[in-house]
Amino acid sequence: MLANYLPALIFLAVATGLAVLLLLLGTGLGHYFSEAPDDAQKLSAYECGFEAFEDTRMKFDVRYYLVAILFIVFDLEIAFLFPWAVSLGSIGTFGLVAMGIFLLILIVGFVYEWKKGALEWD
Repeated sequence: MLANYLPALIFLAVATGLAVLLLLLGTGLGHYFSEAPDDAQKLSAYECGFEAFEDTRMKFDVRYYLVAILFIVFDLEIAFLFPWAVSLGSIGTFGLVAMGIFLLILIVGFVYEWKKGALEWD
């Protein structure tokens, strides 16, 4: 039984060893090649060019999260549609009906969200 898992265990050991090696090299060489740690240029604002003027822990509107969840749902729908389309010849009518039910449930959910106004920006 160990022979069945040996390639996976070797892969995990090599991946772990490589990850540890790269982390150690990055830490060691990063300190060697970096400039002074208190460099004013490194500590300055770099994303937008000016200092932040509001609290970074401000509340976001819940609609951002709803749109993100809807995106994930429909992204996963596509992720399920691709393998289904590839294997449609072997799964036959049962697979077609099952995917039709799956898509019908998603469409009903989409229409419900649309009617509730989750996709509208005020």
